[in-house]
Amino acid sequence: MSQQYRSRPLGSDVALSEAYDTALLDLDGVVYAGGHAIVHAVESLGSAREGGMHLAYVTNNALRTPDAVAEHLTELGVPADATDVITSAQAVARLMADQLPSGARVLVVGGEGLRVALRERGLVPVESADDDPVAVVQGFGGPDLPWGRFAEAAYAISRGAVWFASNTDLTIPGARGIAPGNGAAVEVVRIATGAEPQVAGKPLPPMHRETVLRTGAKRPLVVGDRLDTDIEGAFNGGVDSLLVLTGVTDAAQLIAAEPRYRPTYVDRDLRGLLTGQPEVSEDGDGFRCGGWTAGVRGEVLVLDGEGDAIDGLRALCAAAWTHAGEGACGLDARKAVARLDL
Repeated sequence: MSQQYRSRPLGSDVALSEAYDTALLDLDGVVYAGGHAIVHAVESLGSAREGGMHLAYVTNNALRTPDAVAEHLTELGVPADATDVITSAQAVARLMADQLPSGARVLVVGGEGLRVALRERGLVPVESADDDPVAVVQGFGGPDLPWGRFAEAAYAISRGAVWFASNTDLTIPGARGIAPGNGAAVEVVRIATGAEPQVAGKPLPPMHRETVLRTGAKRPLVVGDRLDTDIEGAFNGGVDSLLVLTGVTDAAQLIAAEPRYRPTYVDRDLRGLLTGQPEVSEDGDGFRCGGWTAGVRGEVLVLDGEGDAIDGLRALCAAAWTHAGEGACGLDARKAVARLDL
């Protein structure tokens, strides 16, 4: 495409697991939610792996260590080693080690994943602002993280400690719904201090760098459920992406996406790795995918036809993204989306 923005989802004549050598898979909302495997995830990943695709698990959740994540995946039926897991804790630890002297004390507001990653980079985790930390690092600490940890961070930052955050995802999907993520906790400290953290996780370059260094991927495909981390991270890294609708993003958000949030491919779930992707083609003043045709009438997105609802969504994306160009689509898509029953 000659333009700098994506105007429609792409098609693929071969299965994505054959077209790409490595899948860089997000975890929460893609492989599992609330500790339980998402429908079709286990068998789809098994088939992709058996077909020769390397699977790497890339998560902004800094709570658990790679060993713990790999153990959990294996228990779910997705065999994985710790070396297959890349976390934002690892990315932020490398970012910090590039700036801090070996042996520097770092106040940790988060879980064991952060502490292990810091030690691997020669940094020393501490628990109090009174331990003279030169830096503070903040990552998701789970639902039981004490409120006092935020106070310790604020005290240390006000005394001159450099502030880092593993990621700034405002929400995290769980078994009971969407819960506050590390970004919400970061906002607490930001409000208290007026400071700004250096951030490592998706969609920012430190996470992409960490992923490439650890996987050695030559032709990676980012697979995620979030536009503002997974898909934007792929955009920033110049690699292709697959959005699955098993987590945070819904059809209306996808249709309205501005260029940096537009995925290369769209599918319901991880079964999309095992198939080709249908072409979205121009059809008069609109776009066709499968049995659906989408277009713009006045200030409304319209959808005609029948068939697989995901094909209808792909056609709607093409109509909306083409109309919006380099901006976000503000057209009314409510009736069109309601037809899809996604």
